[in-house]
Amino acid sequence: MQLATWNINSLSVRLPHLLDWLAARAVDVVALQELKLTDDKFPVQALERAGYTAAWFGQKTYNGVALLVRVPGALSAVQRNIPGFPDDQARVMAATVQPAPNAAALRVIGAYVPNGQAPGSDKFAYKMRWLEALRGWVAQELARHPRLVLMGDFNITVDDDDVWDPEGLRDTIHCTREERAHLQALKDLGLYDALRLFPQPPKSFTWWDYRQLAFAKNRGMRIDHIFISDELKNRAIACCIDREMRKRTQPSDHAPVVLTLADE
Repeated sequence: MQLATWNINSLSVRLPHLLDWLAARAVDVVALQELKLTDDKFPVQALERAGYTAAWFGQKTYNGVALLVRVPGALSAVQRNIPGFPDDQARVMAATVQPAPNAAALRVIGAYVPNGQAPGSDKFAYKMRWLEALRGWVAQELARHPRLVLMGDFNITVDDDDVWDPEGLRDTIHCTREERAHLQALKDLGLYDALRLFPQPPKSFTWWDYRQLAFAKNRGMRIDHIFISDELKNRAIACCIDREMRKRTQPSDHAPVVLTLADE
């Protein structure tokens, strides 16, 4: 079974890329971020022809999240955004996923964490509140669903290995101690960084700026993550970043991250 997260950076623009990728990869569950379209514009029929059903939460111009699954009727108990946290931005899509008729269900949370803009700004303060609310809710979800996957664009690097220039970017957005502390607090709930469970090449990043040949020079950051609960850790057999999609013409500025779990 394969699960993936991908900040698509406009589903309407990148739909052909997504369909090509799904045809080649046949991933079972995909969390998408930055749909940048309203619910009525979601490409239901195109995805159904590709073999996927979906739950989505759109927003005009900004944000927007979705979960795609290959098994018809596999999505239940859908949750949009963090319960009890008032928010007018579409940032969370969670659901219980039945990956196969006789398999145990997974609780999957797809998240698009606020960017935060800059330390000390109002948007940074919102990011801190949002992450605190996320942690409280994920703790409750883990208690109810020990087989849990939390994945998405977190807009935070775990540590200096996730940054192309750790000293030059120290304490800037995505790299501040406050943001990393929130990410660590999520992991301390009993979650594991799936990519780090396996050896990775140095400078393994998931996002590169469109400007200044950042991708060609591999000047990026790892800000897209898959975190898994203890019950799933022993089933993880591979995790990788699919850089090929960043090489496409008119690509998203993010690459997908793909986790493989052993079948039960």
